[in-house]
Amino acid sequence: MPSAHEQTIRRVYEAFNRWDVPAILGAFASDIEWVAADHSPLADHSPYRGLEAVRDGVFARIGTHFELIIRVDDLLESGDRIVMLGYYEGAPKATGRRFHAQVAHVWTLAQGKVRRFQQYTDTFQLAEALKP
Repeated sequence: MPSAHEQTIRRVYEAFNRWDVPAILGAFASDIEWVAADHSPLADHSPYRGLEAVRDGVFARIGTHFELIIRVDDLLESGDRIVMLGYYEGAPKATGRRFHAQVAHVWTLAQGKVRRFQQYTDTFQLAEALKP
C-alpha cells in the first residue's frame, strides 16, 4: 500500500495532468520552496518561495506558454522524500514543437504537505522546442 507521502505526490501529478492548479497548490505548504532546473525556462526566478510565487512564477507561466503532461514512470521514497522519475511530454504554445524530456523531481514533505520541490530535466529538449 502506498504511503501517505506517495499518495500526496500521486494526487499532485494527477491534478497537474488535468490542470487543476488549486488542487496542486492545496498540497503545498504555505512556505514551499520550488527550485527549477538550471537552464530551464523557469530558472530565471528560481528558487520560488511561497504559494504566491509558485502560483505566479511557475504555474501561471506554464499554463500560458506550454501544453504539458507529466508521465510518471516511478516513485521512490526515502523518509520524508519522494523522487519521481518520468518524462515531460508537450509543446510550447508559440512553436508547437513537441518534446519528450526526461525528468526527475525530488519532493520533500512534512506534516502531509510539500515543503520543497527540486526539478532536474533535459533542458536541451526544452530549448530545442522553444527555438523560433
